[in-house]
Amino acid sequence: MSTATGEYPFDTSGVETGSDGIRRYEGLQKNLVELLRRTADQHPDRTAIIELGGPEATCAEIWERARRVAGGLREAGVGTGDRVAVQLGNGLDWVLAFWGAHLAGAVVVPMNTRLAPAEADFILADCAAAYVVRPGEPLPDGEPGELPDPAHTDVAALFYTSGTTGRPKGAMVTHENFLTTVESVIRCRELPRHPEQATLISVPLFHVTGCCSQFMTQMHVGGLSVLMPQFKPADFLAAIAEYRITLVTSVPTIYELAMRHPDVATTDVSSVRTLSYGGAPIAPELVHRLLAAFPNARLGNGFGLSETSALATFLPHEYAATHADAVGFPTPVNDVRIDRPDGRGVGELLVRGPNVVAGYWGDPARTAETFVDGWLRTGDLARIDDGIVRIVDRAKDMINRGGENVYSVEVENALAEHPDVLEVAVVGVADPVMGEKVGAVVLPRPGVDAAALVPSLVDFAREHLADFKCPQFVRVLDGPLPRNAGGKVLKSPLRGTGGWIAVPR
Repeated sequence: MSTATGEYPFDTSGVETGSDGIRRYEGLQKNLVELLRRTADQHPDRTAIIELGGPEATCAEIWERARRVAGGLREAGVGTGDRVAVQLGNGLDWVLAFWGAHLAGAVVVPMNTRLAPAEADFILADCAAAYVVRPGEPLPDGEPGELPDPAHTDVAALFYTSGTTGRPKGAMVTHENFLTTVESVIRCRELPRHPEQATLISVPLFHVTGCCSQFMTQMHVGGLSVLMPQFKPADFLAAIAEYRITLVTSVPTIYELAMRHPDVATTDVSSVRTLSYGGAPIAPELVHRLLAAFPNARLGNGFGLSETSALATFLPHEYAATHADAVGFPTPVNDVRIDRPDGRGVGELLVRGPNVVAGYWGDPARTAETFVDGWLRTGDLARIDDGIVRIVDRAKDMINRGGENVYSVEVENALAEHPDVLEVAVVGVADPVMGEKVGAVVLPRPGVDAAALVPSLVDFAREHLADFKCPQFVRVLDGPLPRNAGGKVLKSPLRGTGGWIAVPR
């Protein structure tokens, strides 16, 4: 593949096209159980996990301890294909629960630890979780038993993602999806295939970026994953120096906060060879600051969704400074195209490949709407110039708050339940650090005091929504929301900078 700016930049060796038109990597492992077993056999004494401020474990220790977790799950009645929900934050216990569930033959359901109780309860009921690993409780423990041998197409995990209808949906990530993402990450980021590397995981493991593209890639090669239970800029910088981190992947907000910290000027970051970002738009000015601050690193911008098991496109180092507004080229096994482009070439981005998930758990209607004729409808508006993908807008009114996706309809549905709210619309409010924050525009019911409504609405939101979904700005109207002739709310006029009331944190 040639482009106006040069040749296609990624290694395509050993890629074959199947009868379904989908390209796949040759020689992938069969499943995640095989991946872990091979790593434990080849690199038994290599430290695989270090939890900042907590325990650590070698590859062999993870294998043995995860087998005991699997035994405990089986003794608790968990069978092949049952769902095991993991409600833990980043740490060694999360890793052991994840692998233990796989070694028990179960499907892992990584849970967002910031969900409100009602949101978590919905997911647990939707996936019919047979077992829930909760914080503060001991991990299951039992005698190791016979190991499962799942097929490529078997579902390995459910990653729940909010939707425009306001109801979460479980993206069914197969073993092939995981293994394909690992191979794409290695090729697109030009990573060495040996264990002499270390990554710092500052994003949650319950997201596909942290789990599929970071944690799983390091487990595959036998490298070190340093886990941050919570992000603090000083700890982030100190960990890079202490553990000689070679690979850093995070969201622009984390890089912005780290670059603003006074320790950045004196921290030894010479070990970093690869620095990638994604999950939200990045300011070109921040890219240039990262290039200067990490002179030994190759930079890159990754784009993907839960539905693509993380990586679908990648912008390599050679384009980082000149194409900071782009998300790059499709991976060696992904096809991309623009559906119904307008006069500017902008339309909905469609993605096809072996990393695209098997659909939504127990939701054939939304699966049929989103996965059409082998293509994933991303809901993102994009254009493709010289083979490079640029995301230009969001088709689904999503708010990207520092890498956390917040769907406006989900927040609107929750706030509309407040007894004093007549109408509500939710939009993104520009923020220099987070990219966007959540803003709620409300019309009170007649006779309601606007000044009293704001604190009441904020308290209501905190009871019903995860903290990152709660409005951080509120605007109270004295007339109806603007609508078009068809009755649809016009959000563009609501995104202005005036009239916002900042919510106390």
